[in-house]
Amino acid sequence: MSFDRIREKLSILADAAKYDVSCASSGGKRSNTNKGLGNNTGMGICHSYTEDGRCVSLLKILLTNHCIYDCAYCITRKSNDIKRAAFKIQEVVDLTINFYRRNYIEGLFLSSGIFKNADYTMERLIQVAKKLRLEENFNGYIHLKSIPGASDELMRQAGLYADRLSVNIEIPTISGLKLLAPDKKHEDFVKPMTKVKNEIIQYKEEKKIIKSTPRYAPAGQSTQMIIGATGESDWDIMRSANYYYKKFNMRRVYYSGYVPVLTDNRLPSLGTAVPMLRENRLYQTDWLIRFYGFSVNEILNDTHKNLDVDIDPKLSWALRNLNLFPVDINKADKTMLARIPGIGMQSVYKILQARKFRKLNWSHLKAIGIALNRAQFFIVCDSKDFYKKELSAISLKEKIVKNSSSKYKKLINGQLSLFS
Repeated sequence: MSFDRIREKLSILADAAKYDVSCASSGGKRSNTNKGLGNNTGMGICHSYTEDGRCVSLLKILLTNHCIYDCAYCITRKSNDIKRAAFKIQEVVDLTINFYRRNYIEGLFLSSGIFKNADYTMERLIQVAKKLRLEENFNGYIHLKSIPGASDELMRQAGLYADRLSVNIEIPTISGLKLLAPDKKHEDFVKPMTKVKNEIIQYKEEKKIIKSTPRYAPAGQSTQMIIGATGESDWDIMRSANYYYKKFNMRRVYYSGYVPVLTDNRLPSLGTAVPMLRENRLYQTDWLIRFYGFSVNEILNDTHKNLDVDIDPKLSWALRNLNLFPVDINKADKTMLARIPGIGMQSVYKILQARKFRKLNWSHLKAIGIALNRAQFFIVCDSKDFYKKELSAISLKEKIVKNSSSKYKKLINGQLSLFS
């Protein structure tokens, strides 16, 4: 096949893959053995694909954009009149190796539309990974998208060659999935997740006894949900995410704002793209639940179903629970320290260590690196000053937002990218 045709396929199938954000590689570790090609260390890999076709670190493509399903939100749905393409298995292998040798990439993220059926598609994805590992001795990072409904045996094989597996649940709720993807069943998403979870546990246990036991999906599994395509509240979204974290030991849940590219009476209008700031607030909430000890219902509940846009979720929670403040920085336990706005977990550990030697004052806290422009209103320390005074939640919020940096204000107003 000509170089021009390969380049055309790459253009089509790389562009089709850009809507999938769940391709982080953190947590994977695969040593280079027998003078093989590539090395996947424990550090995270950058994974962006530029508009002009250049891959930055991770080759992110679809095997094909042909699909038997007609999901309302998907650009590759079968009823959409777009240019279709499909890679051969060897073409993906050759692309990955050639891009790696040229130092364009450090690994592969491979997804696919579903053609024929789930098992046929999943088998082809596995063949790509298998060829890379066994024939090319490739030790770089591989992330395979698990196909909903794929058999247990194929999922077992996939985890032996891929570093991470992921099944996108797509829509946060079962009712939303029925509305926008009536051809798909919720149990088809759950089945491969369950298999991957069980295999990871089993292989870890076997490796404790038999050291030569291969690792199974060492970077775990992740999932992604589209937000804003249906009417779920942030509360609905985070409860769903929390379920997948607990039920399937997910490494990450990704939140992808709905991009209005198709006209359909089941979808929001083309002019109602989900603000990037909503995605950011969901990620912040996700972080608080996973690492700061918050429960979903503390941050979101029946009377507070959606996250505040103008302030972060930890500050929002604190303003709704002013009766718990001020916190004495020299006496509070780790859990309460982590709930103070402006104090991250690294600062929490620094505070716990530092106060073993002396009582901390404002100067010490500033040296530790906490954000005093927020924290000062919620804490007392070895000082007579306490800045909160008798401010109400509303006035305190206004004061903090007013004192926020110009960069934060631009972010609120949608004038600045979250990644600037």
